This record gives sequence, C-alpha cells and structure tokens, in this order.
Amino acid sequence: MYETLARITIFLGVPRIMNDVTEREVPEAAAGNSLLRKLFAVHPVVAPERSGAERLRQTLSVWALMAIGIGATIGTGIFVLTGTVAANESGPAITLSLMIAAFGSGLAALCYAEFAAFLPVPGSAYSYTYATLGEVVAWFIGWNLLLEYGISASAVAVSWSAYVVNLLAEVHIHLPADWINAPFAQNAAGHLVATGAIINVPAMLIVLALSALCYVGIQETARATNFMVALKVAVIVIFIVAGLKFVNPANWHPYIPPNTGTFGHFGWTGVLQGAGIIFFSYVGFDTASTTALEARNPQRDLPLGIIGTLVISTLLYVAMAAAITGMVPYFKLNVAEPVAAALDAHPALSWLGVFLKLGIIAGMTSVILTSILGQPRILLSMADDGLLPPAMSRCHRRFKTPHVATAITGIGAALIAGVFPLDVLADLISIGILLAFAVVCIGVLVMRHTRPEVHRPFRVPAARLLCPLGGVVCLGMTYFLSDATWIRLVVWTAVGGAIYVFYGFKHSKQRS
Repeated sequence: MYETLARITIFLGVPRIMNDVTEREVPEAAAGNSLLRKLFAVHPVVAPERSGAERLRQTLSVWALMAIGIGATIGTGIFVLTGTVAANESGPAITLSLMIAAFGSGLAALCYAEFAAFLPVPGSAYSYTYATLGEVVAWFIGWNLLLEYGISASAVAVSWSAYVVNLLAEVHIHLPADWINAPFAQNAAGHLVATGAIINVPAMLIVLALSALCYVGIQETARATNFMVALKVAVIVIFIVAGLKFVNPANWHPYIPPNTGTFGHFGWTGVLQGAGIIFFSYVGFDTASTTALEARNPQRDLPLGIIGTLVISTLLYVAMAAAITGMVPYFKLNVAEPVAAALDAHPALSWLGVFLKLGIIAGMTSVILTSILGQPRILLSMADDGLLPPAMSRCHRRFKTPHVATAITGIGAALIAGVFPLDVLADLISIGILLAFAVVCIGVLVMRHTRPEVHRPFRVPAARLLCPLGGVVCLGMTYFLSDATWIRLVVWTAVGGAIYVFYGFKHSKQRS
C-alpha cells in the first residue's frame, strides 16, 4: 500500500528527500519546468536547530506537553457538545460516538507521534505534509489548520460566555441580551439568519485577554495551563462520582434512538454524524505537537505527551457523557450548558453547582488559551517557508514568542467569537482537522518509503494496516457532516487558494 502511495507522489513530482537529515538541497521539482512538479515539491527534513529553535524558549517537559494537550482537548466537547450531540444526533449512544471518534483520533495520534519524534518542528501536520506530499497539499492542510485553531478558540469562547452569563445570573447580575449573544444563528436548513443581537462581548474579551498571555511567554502560558487543567480534571471527577447516585438507567433506553427519517437524526447515521461533529474534541494532541521547538526533549517527550493526552481525555469524555445522559433524558440536553442543566435537574446536587461552573469556566479558559497558543506557531512555520508574509515569523526578542502571529490570531478569533454561534463553528473545526489527520496518516506511509533509513524514536505499530485505516476512518467521518459545512470549507479553501496563487507560490523559499 505505502509503495503505491509513494509512487503516486513521485509521479506528481515529489523527489526523494535527501539522505542527510540536516542537509538542505534544492529539490529537483524546483529545477524542473513542470508546474505540477513545482506544486508538489517536498520540503527537506530539517533538524530543529536549522528551523529557528533559537527564537523560542525550550522549557516544556513531558508533563507540560500533556497538560497543553489535555488543556486543548477537555473543553467544549465534554461540557457542551456531549449534550447537544446527544439531543440532536446520537441520543444516549453519544458514548459510542465518542469512542468512534477516539478510535479515529487514536490512529491519527500514533501517526503524529511518529512524525513528532523524528521531525520536531512547530508546523504540526502542515510541516509533516510538506515533507511527504508536497507544497500544495501542505498549504491546503496548513490553511485548514489555521481555520481549526482560530475557530476552536472562538467556539469555546462562545460556550465560555454562556457559562459565565449563567453564573452571573445566579448572583443576580444580568447582562443585556444584545451584548451576550451572536448576531447570527443557523436555521434548520443550515443557513445563517440574523438574531437581532449586536455582539457577544464576553466571548471577545476572554479571547483578547488570553492572547495577551500567549504574547508574554510560553512559561507563563504553561503555568496557567497546568493550574486550569488540574482544576477542571478534579471538577469532572467530582461531578462523575457525585452524579452516580442520580443516574437513572431508564434514560439510556433506547441506547440508539430510532432514526426519525432524516439522515443523521438518531439511528446509526446519527451516531456516525455525532462522531464526526465531536471529533474536534480530541484534537488537543495536535496543539502539543505545535510546541515542538519549545520542548526540552521533543524526540522522547512529544510521543508520550500526544498518546497520554488522548488516553486520559477519552476516559474522561466517555464517563462524563454516560453520567449526563443518565441523569437527564437526552432530549433535554440541547442547551448551551448541559452540565449545568444536569445539576439543576437534581436539587440535592445544588452544593456542587457554583464550584462545578467555576471549574468548567476554568477548563474552557485553558482550551481557548491552548488554541491561541497553537495557531501562531503554524503561521510561523508557513512564513518561514515563504508561503505567508515574513512578519508572521517574527519572534519577540524579550518574550521569545511569535508575537505578530499571536496578535493577529487573537484579534481574528475574538471577532469570530463575537459574531457566530457554537453550532456553525463546531462543524467547521471538525472537517478541517479530519482532513489534516487523514493526510498525516498517509504521510507516514510515504515517509516510510522515501526515508526508510531515518531513525524513528517512535514507530506506528503495524503501519501498513493502521495508517490506511486511520486515513479511511478520518475521511469517512467527513461524509456525515452537513452540506453547509462542506460549502464553507470550499469557500475557505478558495480564499486560501487565492492567497497561495498570488503570494505563496511566488515567494516560496523552496524554489528560491
């Protein structure tokens, strides 16, 4: 299988990567006259010290990497989407949707771990794709990763705003409705309609505040992440243990509600569509891989951080989803704060309410923070390759952070959070990361063929089976996303394609 994939990429113009992992060469694709060869030229594998590591501060341990991964993973998915997906797609089988998504994510995580161990660069899937499938595919993946990270921060900020407003209401502080809701919503047909609101101010403010923290430094960001991750994991465990007394097994029947006649609305199509929607809840390990140049020992620590993130997150997700759907009938969970709804349904748990909501808010804060942390480092890698303006790769002399890219990320994510609702944003995140994961799985096979001699501190077991399976699972889940999501992806890709044609292709350092 991987020999076939490699032959296809070589036919398209991907040259064999050079034998010395630290040696740069001008690939034959750059010297050829074929446009196709130029588009599919691969990037040489460059050691971290040749990739600008001196611009960033190497301080992250394996535990810090795992905290960043869990901080990016445990958020809207566990506190919000478990409820809305159960109510609209999966029913109590949300636990099955979560396990299907975790299986696909696990296959991708193994592939990420192999790449991260021998190619520790901050571009994540973008850099891995550039080294295997060529520039134009790397641009497509990188451009969609920017969508995933930016909108992930925005999506969680919308949920954060809903929980903060709910908590303030409990102490009799009521904010004007026009300033805490998005001016647009998505109707049943998937079209955007005006709501009459002005803008979601709390969502914008939290994004801007955390962007300022990421601007200041990686150590400060890591410390804040560690604290918030510890707090939210403790809150989740307390909720699960306390909620066990109030679980009614009757709420789990039928486990897979019969399909209503609409594709994706319960039944098995609902389970699979739910898996596709909630898939983005597991993407935190991608964030950990973007901090490769800030890790102390990336070859050892990145694989441990990536796999540890996924295992811990999956256990917490499934347990939380089972508890929520057991405490409240699934059809009552289609609200912005389903965990709070589960508590409100059982007055005996009122003592946990304020503490739980504070923990949820802290947990969502860590997701926003880590999402803002990841995107600037992908922008930095793309700018280093000449595909984006050089300003994106500038690093602050004192703070050792990509400050320009961080500022742009924060402003863009804040505007999106203020304007769009959660359901629109969640779909867009899922499709972008599903495509990125599929390409990374294919890339491992290609690299095994083109660079078999490179030492791999971590290797995907049974790669001939698991890598194609990971690609198929990730691509298969995109089928169950809505038509509106695909339309938005096409629009986003068209915008990115125009930037690549008029700027990236011309300024690519690979051909200079």
